[in-house]
Amino acid sequence: MTIKSAHLLQDLIENTQTNRSQAEELISLSIEELNWKAEKKSWSILECLEHLNLYSNFYLPEISERIENSNKISSVNFTSGIVGDYFAKSMLPRKKLNKMNTFKDKNPLGSKLDKKTITRFISDQTQLLDLLNKSRNIDLNKTKTAISISKLLKLKLGDTFRIVVYHNQRHIAQANKVLGTILEKND
Repeated sequence: MTIKSAHLLQDLIENTQTNRSQAEELISLSIEELNWKAEKKSWSILECLEHLNLYSNFYLPEISERIENSNKISSVNFTSGIVGDYFAKSMLPRKKLNKMNTFKDKNPLGSKLDKKTITRFISDQTQLLDLLNKSRNIDLNKTKTAISISKLLKLKLGDTFRIVVYHNQRHIAQANKVLGTILEKND
């Protein structure tokens, strides 16, 4: 995939703003609704967001450090790497979400969560927006980041941003699906 760097960043910014807005709407729900689950092993709305918060613990500092230490001047086009493109596309939400196993340290199942989970997610999205804007002046192809599953494997910054934003979209969609079930149940 090749795309103008500015277009990629604008798309990721718009998706992140949507993710943040949708999370802001969740604050009005009761704590019972936010912690409701369809099944014992499924995630609640708060667990969906906490999963993303746990990933942000790794990605936000990693991306920030790479941007700060990059001396690569922005290129006009971004060309996705084979591995990065595969991971990014696998994160995209679909009508019927394909189940993926999560790592134990990123699985919030059974966590005691409250509305601070939402405010942290919103804060993380604001920080992600700042990083996306800062990256306009660096090369998304030549600046590389580690990924959460292996610090040895490095991906292009553009692919890392795609993975993070698409992963966020995926779990916001999952949280919205839970919300839909709650609303149906309450009708």
